[in-house]
Amino acid sequence: MGLFTQSVDVECSTAGLPLRMRWQGREYRVAADPVRWFERRRWWAEEIRAERGRGPGLVDHEIWQLQVRLAGKGPLLTFEVSRDVESGRWRLIRIHDALLESA
Repeated sequence: MGLFTQSVDVECSTAGLPLRMRWQGREYRVAADPVRWFERRRWWAEEIRAERGRGPGLVDHEIWQLQVRLAGKGPLLTFEVSRDVESGRWRLIRIHDALLESA
């Protein structure tokens, strides 16, 4: 599994579920139900001071595992992306081995 961080565009349904992801000029379509969880971040090392009333995104990262296909064709690939709750920006943080082996 490759671990890094790179900006991606994610298009979501009205319910907030990822439908498509654009990365490196290619469009990937979500081909299986996305899985969401939260991971604790080192907020004490990253934030100088937590503002009163600030909560979402301060302690946890929202992570999604997406199984996608390039433009609806090709092998099923697994990516993990993180969404910043405050800004709404998405980052690609993990690529699983199948993609790395084919590169």
